[in-house]
Amino acid sequence: MTLDEKLAGVRADLADRDGVVIAFSGGVDSSVVAALAHEALGDDAVACTARSETLPAEELTDAKRVAEEIGVRHELVEFSELDNPDFVANDDQRCYHCRTMRLGKMYDLAQELGYGTVCDGTNASDPGEGHRPGLRAVEELEVFSPLLAHGVAKDEVREIADRYDLSVADKPSMACLSSRIPTGLEVTEERLSRVEKAERLLRQWGFSQFRVRDHDGLARIEISPDELAAALDTDFAQAAREHLSDVGFDHVTLDLHGYRTGSVSPEDEATSEGDAVDDAFSREYPVGDN
Repeated sequence: MTLDEKLAGVRADLADRDGVVIAFSGGVDSSVVAALAHEALGDDAVACTARSETLPAEELTDAKRVAEEIGVRHELVEFSELDNPDFVANDDQRCYHCRTMRLGKMYDLAQELGYGTVCDGTNASDPGEGHRPGLRAVEELEVFSPLLAHGVAKDEVREIADRYDLSVADKPSMACLSSRIPTGLEVTEERLSRVEKAERLLRQWGFSQFRVRDHDGLARIEISPDELAAALDTDFAQAAREHLSDVGFDHVTLDLHGYRTGSVSPEDEATSEGDAVDDAFSREYPVGDN
């Protein structure tokens, strides 16, 4: 089946709905769904972003901008994952608990609007990408995933975004802030806040693909391989040591493996946060008096 045929199927499927609420992060997947839904349903397509402690402020700003770019109606809802002790415990089902709460808020909005459908941006490549407990929440709540339903893979999603001139066509994937905290270490507002501040600094310093992992006060910086040389610079080491200390980290390390998606997921991490750090072949820049 060609991409044009898949797109026709997605549009037709959406147009048959009485209205849809799209779980909208402002990433390329949900943006493509929002654009297609807006094209098929007009004002009966509503992009919804859930604001919580795990959503970086920059991502919320970006979501608002992209929704305006598409022209789709955009609504915000609020909730706190930290109200759920199962989420806070940060076991290997953390994403399931988060997605269940987040999508529940989408259904609340859909009910208010009188719509029967909540959509998300799950694409045909997602089920094959390892440990994805969030997908179980999508299935259990019967969320409609038009890209998955019509076999649209990740590379095709980016091609569609290009066709629609979406500014997020090449935007890297962005997981929520809690993904920076290793499984078994409690998710707290303090940890989420210092990760967000640290990653804001790296973004300001010009890095585009990175993560700051929080190993209970030890920051493990992952930089994409093509940007790693800049991170090996002595000036960067000094700036990272000083500024990440200011936002609350006791030690700062640079992971010489570079950026890896899911490097603190259950499959990839060691059995304890200490083992995970040791296995990273990191170069450590201690800060403070420790």
